[in-house]
Parts: sequence; C-alpha cells; structure tokens
Amino acid sequence: MITFREVSHRSSARHRLADNREVWLTPVTPADRDELADALRHADLDTLFQRFCGAAPTVTPALLTHLTDLDHVRRCAIAARDADGRGVAIARYEATREPGAAEIAVVVTPPWRRVGLATAMTRRLAAVAVANGFDRFTATHLAGHQAVARMLRSAGAAPVDTGPTVEWSVRLGE
Repeated sequence: MITFREVSHRSSARHRLADNREVWLTPVTPADRDELADALRHADLDTLFQRFCGAAPTVTPALLTHLTDLDHVRRCAIAARDADGRGVAIARYEATREPGAAEIAVVVTPPWRRVGLATAMTRRLAAVAVANGFDRFTATHLAGHQAVARMLRSAGAAPVDTGPTVEWSVRLGE
C-alpha cells in the first residue's frame, strides 16, 4: 500500500533525494509545453522505448496538449525540477475505465535515477489521486525493466498480468 499525506496538486514542494540533491515537484501546466516537446525530442532512445513500451509517439501539437492540458483530477502530472528550474523527471496518472483506478507512468532522466525521485513523485501523485477519489494505481512496463519492477514491489504492487509487458496494480490508502 502506498501511504500518503494530503497534498494539493496546485502547490510545489521541495524534496531532498538520497544523494542530497534537491528537486522541486511542481504541477505540469500548458506553460510546460515547449520544455516537454524539447525533452521528448532529445531524450535517449532507451528511455523513450522503456517509457512507451515501444517506439515513442511523434511529438505533435495534439500530443503536447494531451500531456500538458490537465484537469489535475482525472488526469494529473507533476514535474521534478532541479535547482536551475530544468525538468529532470515527470510523473502522471490518468483515469482508466475501471472505477477508482488510474494508470501511472514515471520518467526520470538518467542522471537523476536511483536516488528516490520516482518513489517521491509516485507518493505525491498517490496523495493527489486519493484526494480525487482513486483507490488504486495500475502500471505497465516492459518485462525486462527490473528497476521499475523493484520500485513497484516496494510500493506494495503486485503483478496482475505478465508477458512482453508486465501489468501491476497497487491499492492506495492512508
């Protein structure tokens, strides 16, 4: 079970990572559109392949609108920004067709991995999701992506379907 404390998606929060670097966790807004487009165009291919479980989508105005024009209730995203304000990670959830469920996805740039950033972002999103009426997250990743599997297991998630991709479910709670 992912634990949480009530937070607002509208607020920013500073978070210290395991290596003592700090990031600001901020809500994604339409103002992030250009930075996100640049990040998608310049991300390493393995990161994009792992995130999208295959080829990354083409960066189009419609995609950027979908990724940044959020209601922060059924579709929510937060960015992690370094001391200079540059985005170093993004985490999002989107409601699924199942009542109470939202699919989560997290992408962290390589220099910021394995220091607790994805976990911190997931916890913050869980708090927002619970406040918005969700009771579980689902996640999908490529079968060989062990770092994601470890993070999901540590959050109490259990695999519900395996194959070339692995699907997980985790209950959100207080």
